Amino acid sequence: MMKKAELMSILLTGSSIVSSAAYGQEAASSSNSAPAELGDIIVTAQKRSERLNDVPLSITAATGDQLAKAGVNNPADLEKIVPGFSYQPSTYGTPVFTIRGIGFFDTAVAVAPAVSVYVDQVPLPFLAMTPGASLDVERVEALKGPQGTLFGQNATGGAINYIAAKPTRDPKMGFDLTYGRFSQIDGQAYVSGPISSTLTGRIAVRHEYRDGWQVSQSRPGDRLGKRDFTAGRVLLDWKPSDTLRFEFNANGWIDKSDTQAAQYVSYSPNKLPADGGYTDQQAAISANVPAPDNDRAADWDPNTNLRRDDNFYQFSLRGDLDLAEDITLTSISAYSHFKQSAPTDSDGVPQNNLLYTIDAEIDSFSQELRVAGEAGEGRVKWMVGGNYGHNSTKDDQTGQFTSSNNGVGPFRYNDFVNSNHQKIESKAVFASLDYGLTDTLTAQGSIRYNKETRDFTGCLYDAGDGALANAFSFLSNVLRGFTPPTVALAPGSCVTLGDGTTSALAIPVPIVKETLKEDNVSWRAGLNWKPDRDTLIYVNVTKGYKAGSFPTVPGITPVQFDPTPQESVLAYEAGFKLSLFDRSMQLTGAAFYYDYKDKQILGYIPSAFGNLPGLVNIPKSSVRGAEIGINWRPVAGFTFNGGATYIKSRVDSSFATNDPLGAVVDVKGEAFPSTPKFQVSGDAEYAFALTGSVDAFFGGNARYRSKTTAAFGRVSAFDIPGYAIVDLRAGIESADKNWRAQIWGRNVFDKFHLIHVSRVIDTVARTTGMPATYGITLSYRY
Repeated sequence: MMKKAELMSILLTGSSIVSSAAYGQEAASSSNSAPAELGDIIVTAQKRSERLNDVPLSITAATGDQLAKAGVNNPADLEKIVPGFSYQPSTYGTPVFTIRGIGFFDTAVAVAPAVSVYVDQVPLPFLAMTPGASLDVERVEALKGPQGTLFGQNATGGAINYIAAKPTRDPKMGFDLTYGRFSQIDGQAYVSGPISSTLTGRIAVRHEYRDGWQVSQSRPGDRLGKRDFTAGRVLLDWKPSDTLRFEFNANGWIDKSDTQAAQYVSYSPNKLPADGGYTDQQAAISANVPAPDNDRAADWDPNTNLRRDDNFYQFSLRGDLDLAEDITLTSISAYSHFKQSAPTDSDGVPQNNLLYTIDAEIDSFSQELRVAGEAGEGRVKWMVGGNYGHNSTKDDQTGQFTSSNNGVGPFRYNDFVNSNHQKIESKAVFASLDYGLTDTLTAQGSIRYNKETRDFTGCLYDAGDGALANAFSFLSNVLRGFTPPTVALAPGSCVTLGDGTTSALAIPVPIVKETLKEDNVSWRAGLNWKPDRDTLIYVNVTKGYKAGSFPTVPGITPVQFDPTPQESVLAYEAGFKLSLFDRSMQLTGAAFYYDYKDKQILGYIPSAFGNLPGLVNIPKSSVRGAEIGINWRPVAGFTFNGGATYIKSRVDSSFATNDPLGAVVDVKGEAFPSTPKFQVSGDAEYAFALTGSVDAFFGGNARYRSKTTAAFGRVSAFDIPGYAIVDLRAGIESADKNWRAQIWGRNVFDKFHLIHVSRVIDTVARTTGMPATYGITLSYRY
């Protein structure tokens, strides 16, 4: 019965808009049964303001009000409204975003993503910086497919661009207050208005609080999962003249929430006793009972503080100068600082198998300068520009563990530090041209040359107690047959061996230093045909790149720190956008094929010590897929959005790597991990006049994704079953939209679902999605 109810809810609520149509429109409050025309949404996907239906790209756009109603409070929630988009946390909590199967999974923080996130075209270059991006936004635009020519490399999967709500010429203010399950209390407020005749400002703040929702299986009184997140933004718009404009943005957030614990699945020792594995705590770990299919169940080490201490701030300044009536010079400068201290217990057991703490710090500077213009009464649109970026990253991971493999000979150790520090400098020049071949046929082209240098220093460090140093001193001396000089490493030193294959080089190195220099040319070429205002047909061919990376791993030998070179995607796409039935329906569709070269994965590197973790490239892969979407307002007051994405990903070349349990496998023919074949999501809402001054509304959001797997190797323990999630809402609001009261439920059927599965030293553990939540939200605008 429950499954039937879920299916019925999905059929009733439909599925969210796909491709380039907007995700929903504002519902009109009227009893008129005639179809209602859908309004236009203006987007800046090509770094200029255009109607969404005039842009020959696959885009999903949603307004800030639609995001709020659907409960989209951070980028990870975009799964609700962007088919083809998926989110998963890495084993230690770092967010991983994927669009149409293109993403990059790594446990480190300071890694270049395959899906980039921006706020007002200002980059958030690392996904760990993104939790506050959705504060007080006007809309969000999700661009699918490689976006490297205008948004730079590291957007091979796509780009997410948030547009912040801007300062107003008239005084405005508003607030939202939410109370929900687990003592959830969220508050958000903004104030906007003029400061002088040429200066306007806007201040927005948000705080989110929630009690723990996870329950310890071994200590039923213990709870985990507290939410304590605060974000703020100050915007200043200054227009000193008719031709000169400035936008200043200061924003930041503080996160002191608990990290999420995992559920125990099974015992899987890294090293068996017969092979010299240590048995401390192994009997206790193996005696744990697998967690039930209950999204609240979990376990973690007793008397352990899993509260993170993360913060981020950013300053940006945009200036626009009209050089002529149709020519504008734009400058965008930004500085960002991110700091993280996040302890995570991801093994799913109450014994200390592995407690992992990420300590990271990132400083990022970017500068873009471009000139854009039009000619021939809009028939020609052009842009040229350049971009400079500099990132300084420190990514240190401290492990505290008692496992089957934490020793060398008679020497035991319980702590280690994986260290990855980088200086990253990038330079780019780009250009784009739209040329109207006829009144209805337009050719588009864009190109970017990017050059990047990465300087890396890293090591596997003793944690300071000398235990790991003693173990690796012993290992080095054994490998060299105890020939002089005798190695005696000091506490806190680097223990990475120079080379484990020859006695002459088995002495630990002071530190590993490497440099990666790469360049590439991203490009896009396309044709689009627009016979009338309501019809667009387009074809595009696009080439994009994701930068190479250095791994953050326990490097026993320097080869483990070798970088993986850049990957590329050559994308072919054809699509259409139609407005039908007096513009009450928008129908969109796209078909695509991606030729994927050198896909980067966190895999294994052969060495004298066996297969060791490191970054590697899969030579050849591919993605085939299609999308279809509908945005329909059949009668005034009712809005229906539906759509679906089909993705078939595949490794096309032979490639040997380890499966999650350590067996060597050839992954040729396998689909990508965390890439469901089908995704369907949607939203429907009906609004009507309750009285002359009060409207009522009710609606729902549903999403479905088919089964996938968390890792290569076809190991059943790492399967992620398909699932459907249903959200419902209802409320009343004033006819002038000044106030609203809404009750809501999310995951109303309390569907148990997984978002990640991993092997953590000696256990297989899984991460669940949120259980059912419900509450009430009061909103006021003036």
